[in-house]
Amino acid sequence: MRIGLFGGTFNPIHRGHLRAASEVIKIFNLDHIFLIPAALPPHKTPVTVVSADDRLEMIKLAISGISGITVSDVELQRSGPSYTIDTVCHFKGTYPADALIYLIMGLDAFLEIDSWKSYLELLEQIPMIVMARPHERRQSTQQGWKILEDYFKSKISVDYRFSGSQNCFISAGMQPVHICDVKALNISSTKIRQEVKQKQTIENWVPTEVAEYIKHKGLYK
Repeated sequence: MRIGLFGGTFNPIHRGHLRAASEVIKIFNLDHIFLIPAALPPHKTPVTVVSADDRLEMIKLAISGISGITVSDVELQRSGPSYTIDTVCHFKGTYPADALIYLIMGLDAFLEIDSWKSYLELLEQIPMIVMARPHERRQSTQQGWKILEDYFKSKISVDYRFSGSQNCFISAGMQPVHICDVKALNISSTKIRQEVKQKQTIENWVPTEVAEYIKHKGLYK
């Protein structure tokens, strides 16, 4: 079994999240991906985040009928901040030892991983898929590798090196770190919240059911 864990605030979930998840499923031949909303994200300002229940419901609406993508409320069931290491330990304890479980995140998030709780243990415990979107400063996967290489050397460990045969970064005693280019969609949750506040339509950026939910609940005003 091949599983992906894709955590985040999802405030709100949008089409970019869904496309990225679908592409990673295909590229890494995953059986499914869990979208995991954080209850109390340690790196976010709480006043800018709507309730966990609302974010969970929007994810459920967004993935309805989409094969291979599931939502997990594991972080909503725990008290206190939502630490990724706790979530990883939960899934590794839930699935058989031979299940291949990946942690999925964006490049920007990975480039802050040295500030996460127990980040070295996290790198020891689970292989990672780092999603990167081509833009004017980085037009290729090779440039993405260079960004990661510099980050590893300056913030994590000089022992990490790129393995051409495995197409990922490896280090003794650590799990591999892969990079995956996903097609860029010019969408962000921040922009969506701004558009809602300005009474602009958001249906091009989020599924219709999510847009209707936001309007009905009066979120982000």
